[in-house]
Amino acid sequence: MTTLAEVQAVVERLWPTSGAEAWDAPGLIAGDPAGEVRRIVLAVDAVADTIDEALAAQADLLLVHHPLLLRGVTTVAESTAKGALLARLIRGRCALLAAHTNADIVATGTSARLAALLQLRDAVPIVETAPGLGLGRVGALAESTTLGALARRLAGILPPTATGVRVAGAFDRPVRTVAVCGGAGDSLLGEPLVRGADAYVTADLRHHPASEAVESARVAGGPALIDVSHWASEWLWLEVAAEELRAALPGVEVAVSELRTDPWDFVVVQ
Repeated sequence: MTTLAEVQAVVERLWPTSGAEAWDAPGLIAGDPAGEVRRIVLAVDAVADTIDEALAAQADLLLVHHPLLLRGVTTVAESTAKGALLARLIRGRCALLAAHTNADIVATGTSARLAALLQLRDAVPIVETAPGLGLGRVGALAESTTLGALARRLAGILPPTATGVRVAGAFDRPVRTVAVCGGAGDSLLGEPLVRGADAYVTADLRHHPASEAVESARVAGGPALIDVSHWASEWLWLEVAAEELRAALPGVEVAVSELRTDPWDFVVVQ
């Protein structure tokens, strides 16, 4: 029998909470540490659809990337979205656990996975938090390409979403060095390794930071920008996480949710 506490210990070894950002809230959100875990479902988000999926699969644990209670709440009444989700998990005897920024920084984390799929050579963290660990990754493509070709390659790697792949830069701009950050990465736009790259791939680029980065690049140099779906950029990591959990917990079934939890349903192109 594998207990939830034992799964927690494996998760802590794979993605130590000591590596999480100060504002983050990874760890166990709901569940009895003494309870048995036979089946785990991995997802980026704890939303109604992924909870439905976990309960239908009779999972004992839903392990997500994004903490459901990242922001403080004063009630978990079922008249609230988060309260209703937690109540359904508790009634279904399905625990909820999150590995967030502590899973971003590791050598097999979200950004490292994106860098590996792009086959970036000699990739290193953009911001190193410990030797070999840190936020984002930057490395070199085996051969130079164009910005447009890189964007098309990303479109083939990432699961499809309504917003697709957005690009700031000339289609035929040469690209060799690429910086990547799974999830929201505009906080890294000013980092020297990002500014020195030919292209920066991340998600959730807001108007003002992106505009300022583009204008700054005209004056002082800087990367072209490629903006992808937050969910899609992090979903790629789930299969790696599942493989690591299967290796550490051979008696536990581990499945990856294929459900799209990107919030956007469609786009009208003008």
